[in-house]
Amino acid sequence: MGLIKKLWLWLVGMVDGCYNGFMLRYKRVRCEETPTIYGRLRIYGGGPIQMGKGVVINSCESANPIGGDTKTIFSLAHGGALQIGNNVGMSNTTIVCHDQVIIEDDVRIGGSTKIYDTNFHSLDVEERLGRKPETVKTAPVRIKKGAFIGAHCIILKGVTIGENSIVGAGAVVTKDVPDGEIWGGNPAGFLRKV
Repeated sequence: MGLIKKLWLWLVGMVDGCYNGFMLRYKRVRCEETPTIYGRLRIYGGGPIQMGKGVVINSCESANPIGGDTKTIFSLAHGGALQIGNNVGMSNTTIVCHDQVIIEDDVRIGGSTKIYDTNFHSLDVEERLGRKPETVKTAPVRIKKGAFIGAHCIILKGVTIGENSIVGAGAVVTKDVPDGEIWGGNPAGFLRKV
């Protein structure tokens, strides 16, 4: 690698590091240890965020070039709370939290995965069109210790992913995954025991 490219990468890393440090302080993220972040983490909204030790976040194309999104985004509504345990790794992941999302220790989340604890909009057409006050359903999401979520998955509201379970790439998870099972597909279903 040439000297100019090394200097450029060093400079970009310094700028990203300053940005991430500012963002973590500005959003009052409680960290037991400063997370390792490759690229720039995006945080929107005002809900509380807590991170454990050994958290690694890829938030750029060069950190995980499998395609899909190129940033990790945490979007929290007021009243939403995000808790990330120890030794969690995620790549270019989007987490939308209007209620609660808990990611326990030793979880790995593949590139471009989406975790939503909300429907975003009402299922009632009159409410969606603004003819009646809109009620939006939310429910907590929990990803238990040691789970692995493959790339490009979607985890929907109210879902619990069991301890040491695996969700195959591209799955859309609409219901709970028990401990120690492999699920995949759309909608995700049982494939086999781990």
